[in-house]
Amino acid sequence: MKTEKTPVHATTQADLDTSGAANIAAADAFDAAGAPQQIVPDVDPDHPAVDNDPRANTTVQQNAIDFNDPTLTGAEAVAQNLEANK
Repeated sequence: MKTEKTPVHATTQADLDTSGAANIAAADAFDAAGAPQQIVPDVDPDHPAVDNDPRANTTVQQNAIDFNDPTLTGAEAVAQNLEANK
């Protein structure tokens, strides 16, 4: 008779984690790049492994949002972009 709590079929960390839901509030706003703005209490933005300013030293052009138009072929999209940047 098995008495362990870990399911025999557990294959991922999520299967092994029985601590319950994190209850992090859903994002109600999005930044200009489309990332959800959420407060995650255990993330230290000053930790060296976290890039808390990914757009530092970038230009306005580098930060422009480029939406792909699924109705254009690749060649049409390139031609359109080249024409717009003359």
